Amino acid sequence: MAKFIKKDKGDIPAIGTASLPDIVFMILMFFMVTTNMRQTERKVKVTIPQATEIAKLERKDLSSYIYVGTPTQQYVSQYGTESRIQLNDSFRTTDDIRDFIAAERENLSEADRPFMTVNIKADQDTRMGIVTDIKQELRRCSALKIMYGARKDSSVK
Repeated sequence: MAKFIKKDKGDIPAIGTASLPDIVFMILMFFMVTTNMRQTERKVKVTIPQATEIAKLERKDLSSYIYVGTPTQQYVSQYGTESRIQLNDSFRTTDDIRDFIAAERENLSEADRPFMTVNIKADQDTRMGIVTDIKQELRRCSALKIMYGARKDSSVK
């Protein structure tokens, strides 16, 4: 009688997991290489005005950013609703711009220092007096390559 008992031949074989760590490692490396990490946390609201001319930066690592705008909701009670200047991750005044530019130049190699660009991202409702004060301070510390952040207008090509 034992000869006629059928064994289950319909079992599904186990999935081979030997290559699973390789696949996970490749996916992890892909995302690490393609992801841009945010360098500074914006603490001001910036609604950038429409642009009429666009110039593409060749090397973004040579750019330093100055944000100008009203503080976000979490900082309104501390800093008010007037436009503020943000350098890296803190609110500063125009007097601190010279130290900021000097520190940014120190981070660059000697060959790249002449190509350093300062990008001013100012809110469209910011008073022009603040932007003028920033530009005057940048002239005093010989940071003459200045760009303004703007949105590309759909009619400009």
